[in-house]
Amino acid sequence: MTEPSFLAGGCLCGAVRYRIDGELGPIVLCHCGQCRKAQGGAFAVNAPVRAADFHLLAGAEALKAYASSPGKWRSFCAHCGSPIHSRRDDRPEVLRLRIGTLDTPIAQHPAAHIHVASKAGWWEIADDLPQHAGVEPGRP
Repeated sequence: MTEPSFLAGGCLCGAVRYRIDGELGPIVLCHCGQCRKAQGGAFAVNAPVRAADFHLLAGAEALKAYASSPGKWRSFCAHCGSPIHSRRDDRPEVLRLRIGTLDTPIAQHPAAHIHVASKAGWWEIADDLPQHAGVEPGRP
C-alpha cells in the first residue's frame, strides 16, 4: 500500500473533521488506566503527530478538551464523545492522535505496548510487540 500524501479523519457523528499534512509517529497501544477510562476499552491506540501538521477542518465548536491530569488535555467531540487527540502543555508541538479516528487507510502497524505495568487484569497481550512498563524509550 502506498502511503497517502495526507491523512483525514474525524469523529463518529462527523461534526469534527481534520486533516494531517505529515507523518504519523510510531503507533503504540497504551494500557494506562487513564487511556482505558477515556477509550472504554483495554487500551488506546495512539501515534504522535506534529501539531503544525494537524488541521481542524470542521467542528471547532464541538471539539472540547478535558484536563485528565495537570498539563495533559484530552480532546473529544462534545456531541458523540469520540476521542480525537491528547496534548501536553510541556510538549505543545506534539499531539497524540487516536488512530481509530482516521478515515484514510494506512499501512503502518503498532510498534509497541506501553504502560503494561498498569494494564487491565482481564486483558492478555497475545502478540510479539515490545512491551514497556511505562512510556516507550525516546517518546516524542
